Amino acid sequence: MKFKPVPVPPDGFETVERARRAVPLVPDSEADCCARLVGCLDLPSRDAARTWLTFLRALELAAKTASGYRRTDREPTVDGCREALLAHVFAADTLSDTLRTAETPLTVDETFAAVRTRVPTWERHRNRSWTEVWRERVAHLLGWLTLLGGAERVDDDPAAYVAR
Repeated sequence: MKFKPVPVPPDGFETVERARRAVPLVPDSEADCCARLVGCLDLPSRDAARTWLTFLRALELAAKTASGYRRTDREPTVDGCREALLAHVFAADTLSDTLRTAETPLTVDETFAAVRTRVPTWERHRNRSWTEVWRERVAHLLGWLTLLGGAERVDDDPAAYVAR
């Protein structure tokens, strides 16, 4: 299964560790888990927390059960989260491959061009400003790839990325 929600990338990996710890070991409702994430990460809304909760599932750090959401036994590591991101987050592998095969550093717009054709048709029809939504999603993914060691910003052009 591929997940689409991607939260704004944090400044450091310790935020991922804190987010994982906010999810209970014993399954709890989505509302309660989101409330915990809002408090733990100082998020602006439950929608932002819901995005984090879904993203933690993609990173295999949280699981959805019949009783609610729970923390998994998987310890968060940069390498493990990068592997899960590439395997479970929609378009993350395409962005990574695009950076790896590029001959020059790429901007968000240039990497968005590689993903644009993969955006499902129903998503294009659902939202008139789908390109803005997906460009933002690509920017978040590039930030996550950078945080997780799969990409880096170019020193002389911080708006450009290369594979690591």
